[in-house]
Amino acid sequence: MEYDDVGRGPEIAEAVREFVDETVLPVEREWLGRGPVPPAEIEALRDAARDRGIYAPQVDEAYGGLGLGFREMLPVFEEAGRSLLGPTALRCAAPDEGNMHTLEIAATEDQKERWLRPLAAAEIDSGFAMTEPIQGGGSDPKMLGTTAEKDGDEWVIDGHKWWTTGGVDADLLLTFARTDQDAHPYAGCSVILVPADADGVEIVRNIPHLGEGLVGTTHAEIRFDGVRVPVENTLGEENEGFTLVQRRLGPARLTHCMRYAGMADRALDIATAYLSEREGFGEKLSEKQGPRFRIADRRTELHAARTLVRHAAGRIADGHEARIEVAMAKTFAANVTQEAIDDALQFCGGNGIAYDLPIARFHENVRQFRIVDGADEVHRRSIARDAFEDPPTEELEAVTRFGEFD
Repeated sequence: MEYDDVGRGPEIAEAVREFVDETVLPVEREWLGRGPVPPAEIEALRDAARDRGIYAPQVDEAYGGLGLGFREMLPVFEEAGRSLLGPTALRCAAPDEGNMHTLEIAATEDQKERWLRPLAAAEIDSGFAMTEPIQGGGSDPKMLGTTAEKDGDEWVIDGHKWWTTGGVDADLLLTFARTDQDAHPYAGCSVILVPADADGVEIVRNIPHLGEGLVGTTHAEIRFDGVRVPVENTLGEENEGFTLVQRRLGPARLTHCMRYAGMADRALDIATAYLSEREGFGEKLSEKQGPRFRIADRRTELHAARTLVRHAAGRIADGHEARIEVAMAKTFAANVTQEAIDDALQFCGGNGIAYDLPIARFHENVRQFRIVDGADEVHRRSIARDAFEDPPTEELEAVTRFGEFD
């Protein structure tokens, strides 16, 4: 289907599709049943992406990327997402993609040279240390417990983080901490750039988790014990961390949507091909009404998800926060992509749960999407709060109430 994608987006997306088909998928197929893919293979894919002129599509050209606008990125991210290795190869995978965006919008020139340039070049890796164990900050970030206290020209950070994606191998941790203990968290938190090798940073463990097989993504539990970094490592304005995090999370949620849409689209392609070949009960399974209708429903829902994402992205590109539009797009896309991949697995039967096809890996990976970057329930809470904020009470004027008589 055609969408109103803009600028260089469609052209770069087509180049990325060719790259994924011709270069990435052969590596994916080689490692599906084994994994994780060795770092040397990943670097070779990145070199191939550089050679094709499609590396780091979202990063400003001054730092080695293509400098695509937000709306331009969407079809590119979808094509990259058709393989679990695609976003990693193009350097547009989470969390580094969102962290690079955060540095672009908030870092000083010195911070960009120190952190953004090598991060874009894949010379270093990063993590976003925001989520904490219970009863710390998670779905309710107001419960944030990690603190940063000033001591002269240094921050002293104490706290406990977990589910810091990429944190085990990170060189840089964008750390969310309370920097004004007397203020409401929304007005008293900051993002601080913490080198992962700083004294007092302890990677407690890599949390064993669903879907870590092919790419080898880590989720770290981290202890901050008297960690000292210069106050100049503050990213953006001091005590304005919530504002910065919201500027990060809106676009990051939408790019997640597009990567998973690409994954779901490929899963349905595989299932359609399998149903067209597999015979049972006297005919091709593709002739059975049940799978045909379910494929039709999943395709329709994916189309709706893409449209929601593009609408929300357009609002952001026009300067709006688009908080509710993003929440709707993210929640809908997370559920739609999970259902599409689950149906694809079901239709492929035993081959669906085997690693000869990528669907089992997709299935392991997609389930997290309904939790990461805001659980479904959190987004629905925001949508519902907006819906109930100012209901049209004039519509109820004709309703008879107890004790009222003509």
